[in-house]
Amino acid sequence: MPHPTEPSFAELVDDWFADAARPLPWRAAEVSPWAVLVSEFMLQQTQVSRVLPRWTAWMERWPTPAALASAPPAEAVRAWDRLGYPRRALWLHEAATEIVERHGGEVPSGLDELLALKGIGPYTARAVAAFAFGERHPVVDTNTRRVLARAIDGRAHAGAPSTARDLAAMSAQLPVERDAARRFNAGAMELGATVCTARTPDCDGCPVRSRCAWLAAGRPDDGAPKRRQARYEGSDRQVRGIVLAELRAAHAPVDRALLDARWSDAAQLERALGTLVADGLAVVGDEGYSLPDA
Repeated sequence: MPHPTEPSFAELVDDWFADAARPLPWRAAEVSPWAVLVSEFMLQQTQVSRVLPRWTAWMERWPTPAALASAPPAEAVRAWDRLGYPRRALWLHEAATEIVERHGGEVPSGLDELLALKGIGPYTARAVAAFAFGERHPVVDTNTRRVLARAIDGRAHAGAPSTARDLAAMSAQLPVERDAARRFNAGAMELGATVCTARTPDCDGCPVRSRCAWLAAGRPDDGAPKRRQARYEGSDRQVRGIVLAELRAAHAPVDRALLDARWSDAAQLERALGTLVADGLAVVGDEGYSLPDA
């Protein structure tokens, strides 16, 4: 246990974050709740370096929910470009429409109202409430889970996600004061993203090394299975990406014969087209396939 006069775990993280935080545009004090919400949609399972240019272009084009809601869904999919998981573009467009219809065009601050929006789950709702409105909620992503597992529990790996367990673990460390809680939420994520990384943690440069249970135990490997990224080349994901690239580039229906020329495995192409239509990312008509316009 730390001495009562020693800084808490959260205070160590907050002090470090004050100087170490990357100057990401959605962290600026003057950004709108909508800008924060867009960033959270884009950052889901996507690297910051890929999100930065897409977020900037998106906010210049659609600075408010009403601006996006007034555009066809096809334009949202086009603007999403190759960011990955393109259904997020449709969900963001639908969420913008719901914000306009239910909340007068203003992003709501309450968890229940946020959770009721399309594409927003427990993490995103808490992230928007905390980072856009300063509400005191535990916010837990993959990086935060790893920091808590190592520093608090002494484990190299966080194990399988559990919303209830993960939120309880973060709540146990969360400062009472709202601003400090917001900083700690962001700081714990930053620490996991830049210092306490999955493969090569910089323990010498870690601000909580004196309090890290995993480091004190000699950095034991708990034997958690390593996740392997599914192969992209030749996968249905690749075929979906090829089809979407053709649809984004076209402003008229794309004939099936053109798509057949882009991928030789007819059965796999048919499967990819079927999932794109089912996901609402493509529509099929007499003249071919196109992005959704309504």
